[in-house]
Amino acid sequence: MFRIFFYFITLLLIFSCNRAKLNTINACDYLKNEENGIKTAGIQLITLDDGKNKVWTKRIGNNPKIKVLLLHGGPGTTHEYWECMESFFPQEGIEFYYYDQLGSAYSDQPEDTSLWNLPRFVEELEQVRKALGLNQDNFYLLGHSWGGILAAQYALKYQDKMKGLIISNMMMSCPDYGKYADEVLSKQMDPDVLSEIKAIETKGDFANPRYMELLMPNFYSQHICRIPMESWPDPINRAFAKLNSSIYVMMQGPSEFGIKGKLINWDIKSELPKIKVPTLVIGATHDTMDPEHMKWVSTQVQKGRYLHCPNGSHMCMWDDQEHYFPGLISFLKDVDNIKM
Repeated sequence: MFRIFFYFITLLLIFSCNRAKLNTINACDYLKNEENGIKTAGIQLITLDDGKNKVWTKRIGNNPKIKVLLLHGGPGTTHEYWECMESFFPQEGIEFYYYDQLGSAYSDQPEDTSLWNLPRFVEELEQVRKALGLNQDNFYLLGHSWGGILAAQYALKYQDKMKGLIISNMMMSCPDYGKYADEVLSKQMDPDVLSEIKAIETKGDFANPRYMELLMPNFYSQHICRIPMESWPDPINRAFAKLNSSIYVMMQGPSEFGIKGKLINWDIKSELPKIKVPTLVIGATHDTMDPEHMKWVSTQVQKGRYLHCPNGSHMCMWDDQEHYFPGLISFLKDVDNIKM
């Protein structure tokens, strides 16, 4: 009896050691540095348009099957608010890329304002994809806010280069976004505060510090990130501090309170059925974007799924991580296993 027990324990230990060894190998594979020459910590400057400009990217991890390229919002913020990914993706073995779009802090910041248009950003993204070696067998594109506009527009032209698409916290109609801000979100605000905000907007006095003094506690802390503002995570503060206001105001408008820039008429609702790549749409209860619209978007693409963050706002990768990341990771793995 003792020999049988000893034999069983021995087999269990061998299995456990092999499993531990397998996990160690997996960890080593994920962290393996495949860079030739001088090691750059995964940072790659990608040249655009025959050498005219460069954009900054950084790779974390190795996974030949799941590679996620992150598109920040703004336009004109930075990759930095995506740094929360480092607390979730590595332990799941998910390879991911930070990327500062042209005009953002870590990339070149040309003064040519004709560059700030959606079609050019789409072609920039395609150049970045090629340079990083991403393809239909491994390439997942995750766009948040303005990045969601860019991701969706890119998918309409280049989805044959993709494995999966994630649209996080962005409606597929800027007119509908503006309408939601005016008819729903503004009515949740103190009438006196709203009146003062509207008066500043009517005058076009957006440089008036009072404008953001009103919006930050009455709108941003309610609908952008529902963490007390004095405790906003450092990556968010760094990204906002480096905002390229020239691009942001030109394309978005003076604030997140609706949209008034060049994107004001952007609307691809009728084109959504053309998107055939597996797509996850993420919405949140307190978002600047209508969660019902986000849910509807997931029903319009050919292979859609909706993830709702009940406690979250526009930055629900920060203020509702308990729902955001399990849902996102599940989608990536399901698509990898061809389950939708």
